[in-house]
Amino acid sequence: MAEKVRDYPQLAADILKLVGGEKNIHNATHCATRLRLVLKETPADAKQKVASLPGVITVIENSGQFQVVIGTHVGEVYESLMENSSISAADTDSQPKASILNRIIATMSAVFAPFIYVLAAAGFIQGILILIRLAWPPFTDSGTDRVFSLISWAPFTFLPIFIAITAAKHFKVNIFVAVFCCAALVSPDLSTLAGQVADGEKISFLGMALSSTTYTSTVLPPLILVWILSYLEHFLNRQIKGVAQSILVPFISALVMVPLTLLTLGPLSAAGADAIANGYNWLVDFFPPLAAAIIGGFWQVIVIFGVHWGITPVVLSNFEQYGSDSFQAFQTAAVIGQVGAAFGVFLRSRNPSLRGVAGSASLTGIFGITEPAIYGVTLRLKKPFICGCTAGAVGAVVISLFGSRYYVYAGLPGMLTIMNAHSTDNSLSLLGEVIGCLVAFVGAILLVLVVGFTDPKTEEDNQDALTAYETSIGGEQGVSRLSSPLSGHPLPLKEIPDEVFASGSLGEGCAIDPDGSTVHAPFDGTIVTVMPSGHAIGLRSDDGLDLLIHVGLDTVAMNGEPFTVHVAKKQRVRKGDLLLEFDRQKIVDAGYSPITAVVLTNSKEVGTVIPRPVTHLKEGEELAAIKRTEGAQL
Repeated sequence: MAEKVRDYPQLAADILKLVGGEKNIHNATHCATRLRLVLKETPADAKQKVASLPGVITVIENSGQFQVVIGTHVGEVYESLMENSSISAADTDSQPKASILNRIIATMSAVFAPFIYVLAAAGFIQGILILIRLAWPPFTDSGTDRVFSLISWAPFTFLPIFIAITAAKHFKVNIFVAVFCCAALVSPDLSTLAGQVADGEKISFLGMALSSTTYTSTVLPPLILVWILSYLEHFLNRQIKGVAQSILVPFISALVMVPLTLLTLGPLSAAGADAIANGYNWLVDFFPPLAAAIIGGFWQVIVIFGVHWGITPVVLSNFEQYGSDSFQAFQTAAVIGQVGAAFGVFLRSRNPSLRGVAGSASLTGIFGITEPAIYGVTLRLKKPFICGCTAGAVGAVVISLFGSRYYVYAGLPGMLTIMNAHSTDNSLSLLGEVIGCLVAFVGAILLVLVVGFTDPKTEEDNQDALTAYETSIGGEQGVSRLSSPLSGHPLPLKEIPDEVFASGSLGEGCAIDPDGSTVHAPFDGTIVTVMPSGHAIGLRSDDGLDLLIHVGLDTVAMNGEPFTVHVAKKQRVRKGDLLLEFDRQKIVDAGYSPITAVVLTNSKEVGTVIPRPVTHLKEGEELAAIKRTEGAQL
């Protein structure tokens, strides 16, 4: 759970230190709520340590990125990070190789994230104009309306220029050369030529026929242009040296890239984006409720994995071809469903801290930003996230039954963009959008209230549980206190996904989901067993406790690769001595669980294990008490 933080430079410095310093960062960018770092190598415990920083909601690793979810103040943290480091100068060749899909997703994020708020602001202006025109029809024919309309459409008309700037930064291209080439694509004269071709005139360039493709509001043509330009410019800079480089590189780049785009790249990429958009629209036309349910129900799942930028070209292609889009109409229901789920948590929870996070996340969600609601509230509690997705799917289906669409692009679909569904040609569009979003919002609240969730304990609850724990032990006589051998989150042994441990057949005990990488002796005693693979150690305390510490589930199959043992059989150890080290990330990457079982193998003879009721333990803190069986000697 994120804590309030205002020292953004300090948070940026802490993140930089924990991820291995600026030399370990290939590049950095950010979106609405996430600081996105491409690391050369991820330190084993970086994710857990960064996630625990005040001001950080959570950390996820996806699409080749180390994504630090901070919330709406991510911009301040990003600026502090960039001002106090030289990350932008990282060597491109040192970037770790990711899959093609991950690289595409990372590119979409880097290109669209910096100016998405500009598109959102433009869409907001269009929404306000719709309201004014409805309230005062004569305003439609005024010069004021035309000026504001011109302002609202400017970012979309010149979208290739925006893409040229952000793509140039991403692909390490001279920004002015990229803008030079992309500006030619949106030249009014080129639009005139394309219009003449569309009217049937034969216009050629170097003997090759021009297509009727126009490039205002397009995404893929300028993006691909800058991508290929990065290779051309790199080649030219190696071949041309001295003063001539400053003039000849832009000169050759423009002469090559603009015609290449007009003749091949533009028509092909535009056709590809249109084909994907047409495939989606076919599903909408064939069975609208199915398309709506998929988007309304699974859009927030896509957001979790950070791949949501990939849909932007499809949405923009719909607006370019048809002047409207159903995807964002359905997407709004998904967003509002999560807002409703977070608000439902706010109403139901007794935990003041959680209520504070849920309340602020609900307000942020009004603006279409759902990451704080997802990572700080609904996904953390699991059931509310499912409730939000379910309500979003139902709301989207309702929207589809009215044939609702967005007629104005919404950069961040949410409550404030519902008016974008208004159209004089589709009188039911706005009504359906309003009803569907109400269903998503109210439905999510009701589902959360009915289904419920495990409410995090308050400090008062924890104190009551600890009091009950001490009462159940009944004093110090006949009781042994067991320290935790490692740091992490304790779990009931019966809840871990291993039948042998969960059944208690090996003995009573506890489980720990570790957030560290070391195991220490929980008491004074002797090493009884060290498994050859290094994943498990058996100890006997001086007062007769036989304890098995088993790091990970089924990790014996890793043949000792992530483990380093520091003790030997029959060796004497004192409480706190280092027993072994392990690479948690390597265990996870190999597909195994790092959950560690701590089992009293002779519990049937010596007594009952009573776990201490806490949510997190540091190494050396009390894990459990062993209440002696009458007559047993401890």
